[in-house]
Amino acid sequence: MKIIKAGYEIMDDLNGLEILKKIELCGRVCYKSEDKITNESAEKFVRGIIKNGHESVLEHFSFTVRFIVDRGVSHEIVRHRIASYSQESTRYVNYQKKGIEFVRPCWFDDGVEGIHAENKWIQAMLKADEYYNDLILAWSPQQARSVLPNSLKTEVVMTANLRIWRHFLKLRTAKAAHPQMREVTIPLLTELKNKIPVVFEDITVKEA
Repeated sequence: MKIIKAGYEIMDDLNGLEILKKIELCGRVCYKSEDKITNESAEKFVRGIIKNGHESVLEHFSFTVRFIVDRGVSHEIVRHRIASYSQESTRYVNYQKKGIEFVRPCWFDDGVEGIHAENKWIQAMLKADEYYNDLILAWSPQQARSVLPNSLKTEVVMTANLRIWRHFLKLRTAKAAHPQMREVTIPLLTELKNKIPVVFEDITVKEA
């Protein structure tokens, strides 16, 4: 058994300026104003379409993120319908061969009660690991997985356009979002603000 932290990886090289130039070129087709494109016009144009709510133009660029989360959080991610997903399958992966990994909940603290709770959680994961490895001797992976908990680590690859990523991050970094979801989406948003600031700069995060 292995306990890991949740994380994410942007799987594409994101060149913020080139992305803005593409969005501007696509958007100016609507107005036949391509002649107004300059080396500096893309940022102002994209900021303007976002301010005016014309976010359909943002759908002309997509990118991919791999999330490393627990099964519970993965169920929330795939609820976003206008996206493409590939997910690690518990039906086909034999964890006796691969080894079982569990994602450590982010809310454990260093106090006595927190340490006690974490120890209880670790014991529960050890039992799940033990029972799975017993059952896999008689059952197939898709049958033995029935004893695996939400804390089981999974990987989800999500591809979506800029408009959907904005919607996803507004919802999943919000104060009311699940703590383990915020654990990966807040740093993702921070990275995207650095890479493509014009597209994501207006999304703010409030403390839980």
